[in-house]
Amino acid sequence: MHSQSRIYVAGHRGLVGSAIVRALNGSGLHQLILSSRAEMDLTKAPEVDRFFERERPDYVFLAAAKVGGILANDTFPADFIRENLAIESNVIDASYRNGVKRLLFLGSSCIYPKLCPQPIKEEYLLTGPLEPTNRAYALAKIAGVEMCWSYNRQYGTKFLSAMPTNIYGPGDNFHLTNSHVLPALIRKVVQAKMCGAHKLEVWGTGTPRREFLYSDDLAEACVFLMNLSDGEYSSLLRTDIPPLINVGTGEDVTIRELAEIISGVLGFNGELVFDPSKPDGTPRKLLDVSRMVALGWKARRSLAEGIRLTYESTRSHLEAMAIH
Repeated sequence: MHSQSRIYVAGHRGLVGSAIVRALNGSGLHQLILSSRAEMDLTKAPEVDRFFERERPDYVFLAAAKVGGILANDTFPADFIRENLAIESNVIDASYRNGVKRLLFLGSSCIYPKLCPQPIKEEYLLTGPLEPTNRAYALAKIAGVEMCWSYNRQYGTKFLSAMPTNIYGPGDNFHLTNSHVLPALIRKVVQAKMCGAHKLEVWGTGTPRREFLYSDDLAEACVFLMNLSDGEYSSLLRTDIPPLINVGTGEDVTIRELAEIISGVLGFNGELVFDPSKPDGTPRKLLDVSRMVALGWKARRSLAEGIRLTYESTRSHLEAMAIH
């Protein structure tokens, strides 16, 4: 990518998309094509087609998706698979038909089997059953990977799929039941502090292990991948395996440790009480990030630093929610 490249960020108002916009601007890339849902509904093919024909982007970051935590995925599976399949299909096909040079599709580590060997290598895709609570979302994301691979093989496109671990950061969803575990815990800790509570309830047993990546680190990884030399980029697009690369920190913590770190960063000294009647989800999800490391990239921010930055960026919003 260069200063005159036309770059479309799908989902630019979301957690990942907004971070990609910051990373692109920070790299001196300002010819960004941005469109809100009110201006274009990515689930509607005619609207997407008109947009691509008019704007003619050179590069596409496909960060738009319907996302949510365990409860949301388990409650609204039809919404998750329908909307995500539509977004992926429309954007990937329009990118091919309008000559996009490179497309980066953002997936999720939930595409891998529930009981994967750890750490999870890219080749473990489709080697076992998925986690039932987010199966619909995972299958939609797997379909996105398959679309990129199929278009590359049939049409010679250069579409790559990046599979990030659990992402958090500024602009996250802090809903107590429909968000992911890290932002939900941040909100719970803020509320507990403001209410003077001495105990904090945490869903599940606290034993599952999770890996977390700060959104701006992921965004920098995405820009890094799009800026690879032709040789390095093409090496990720082999015809015999899916065009897939993991993005994470290579380190994980238990949910108990996560709650303790958040409590420490935010200054909450109360007792953590775990509710084993709530679902734990997958026992462990740690990505093997050796391919990214071999290319020359690794995350810059520690978990504690990322939590601090996330809290500071949304402190007033979180405190207002706690009051109400």
